Amino acid sequence: MSKIAIVTDSTSDISKETADRLKITVVPLKVIFGDESFLDDGKEITLGEFYRRMKESEKLPTTTQPTPKDFIETYTGLLKENESIISIHISKKMSGTINSAELAKKEMPGKDIEIIDTGLVSYPLSFVVIKAARMANEGNSKEEILRNINDLKTKINVLFVPSTLENLKKGGRIGKAKGLIASLLEIKPILTVHDGEVSQFKTTRRWNQAKTELINSMKTMVKNPENLVVSVGDSDSKEEGQEMYDRIKETFNPKEISRFDIGVIVGTHLGPGGLCTTFYEE
Repeated sequence: MSKIAIVTDSTSDISKETADRLKITVVPLKVIFGDESFLDDGKEITLGEFYRRMKESEKLPTTTQPTPKDFIETYTGLLKENESIISIHISKKMSGTINSAELAKKEMPGKDIEIIDTGLVSYPLSFVVIKAARMANEGNSKEEILRNINDLKTKINVLFVPSTLENLKKGGRIGKAKGLIASLLEIKPILTVHDGEVSQFKTTRRWNQAKTELINSMKTMVKNPENLVVSVGDSDSKEEGQEMYDRIKETFNPKEISRFDIGVIVGTHLGPGGLCTTFYEE
């Protein structure tokens, strides 16, 4: 039996195929449209349905974290076949998910459960989770996995360009980029995640300029493209995402490059039309 189970939450935007293949357990958050609540499990509401409803809705949807009970049920089930759990999650500054996981752990004294606040979200979080799962499946010890993922956390870079800041503003996830609010209609910012919060990285005036500046910024940050691992995501903007993927592939010829969909929970706050690049050097 596998000795170490890897758990994350649905803000990681890990696909079901990847989760199944690597034996990752994903605890879903919920998205709420008015009086309707949907688990972010790919079943109660699909990604296409979510973005369609968000565009048609007069009010933005809201999100809510899993409950401690959700985590207790998940951990209890996994510990029937595993000796320990590494539970890897969205930044505590962005969600109460970590708090629920920690409360669940307190209700399970004597159980070997490690709660990790990555300070990240979406595919940056996914990179950490996937690394942990691969190492667990290869039979590495808990200490080796923790050491490696804590090192990886420090290497990951994320740059994203929202088509609008309104969703981040109304969702209370604007973080350290509050200074941008006064210029909502005048700029196209490039944002990042710093110290567990959304932060301003650079400011541009036009959408195409923002995309070009994102790649130029990557050039200054990447030292060895042959070691570059990068993933490009979009929030209901496939053509824009594919264009960015192609440009990055041509510019850097990275070691690994992939595409991902920005999911329901992150999409609620980023809004439709956004782009995200996540990258690190091995």
